[in-house]
Amino acid sequence: MPQAPDTSPPNLPLIELQSVDSTNNYARTLIHDKLAQHGMAVFAHEQVAGKGQRGKVWLSEKDTNIIISIVLKPHPLQLSQQFQFEACVALAVHDFFTRYAGENTKIKWPNDLYWQDRKAGGMLIESVVRSNESGIAFGKPLATEGVGNWEWVIIGIGININQTSFSAQLPNPVSLKQITGNDYLVTVLAKELNSMVQQYFQQLIKDGFEKIYTRYISCLYKKGSAIRLKKDNRIFEAIVRSVSPLGKLIVQHGIQEEFEFGQVEWLI
Repeated sequence: MPQAPDTSPPNLPLIELQSVDSTNNYARTLIHDKLAQHGMAVFAHEQVAGKGQRGKVWLSEKDTNIIISIVLKPHPLQLSQQFQFEACVALAVHDFFTRYAGENTKIKWPNDLYWQDRKAGGMLIESVVRSNESGIAFGKPLATEGVGNWEWVIIGIGININQTSFSAQLPNPVSLKQITGNDYLVTVLAKELNSMVQQYFQQLIKDGFEKIYTRYISCLYKKGSAIRLKKDNRIFEAIVRSVSPLGKLIVQHGIQEEFEFGQVEWLI
């Protein structure tokens, strides 16, 4: 059986920017201009138009936090395995933060970083797909086979490190400094995080999804507990049971239901 080509990341330097609109946008431009390399990472001291999930803005104080985008080629994964990739990245970020913050660190579905009941970070994973008919499309693809070639993934990660004062727009933020009382060299931690994400990706390619999936479920925020969800105009309470291997949130509220990301909003 032919071996897949080696996609392990070379020892590439971290691109360090003083200020940028969005590290994901910068990474996307590198891909568009054919300057991107597998394993490349972009770190910014300041991000003036950071993006979060659901079109939200990611707010971060200058020079205090990890703001990084990592560019990878997802081969040999297929679009149908998109959640496997996302779970792999979420677990890498979780385990990185746990090294410093301890075992109260959890993954809030699908890929937010929580410490106790407070948000320490988040991820915005965007894909570049070359359509079989219409060229390159940027964005988060549907996990559907046969719609094109999954060429690149941009992993945008923001983690609160040294920031201690937050906007009132953020309901439940926390930083590593608030947890431990220590100051950290943000660029050093960014390089460590980058290395861990790429190592976990290689583990996924080499060993498959089973162990990563089991660990992801074990680290799931509020597993076995009641939460409040909003679907359209309906707000209801349900118990978090698990996440399916395809990435659907599984909850119980009289009946068992599964939800895709974007179908329900988690109310904190």
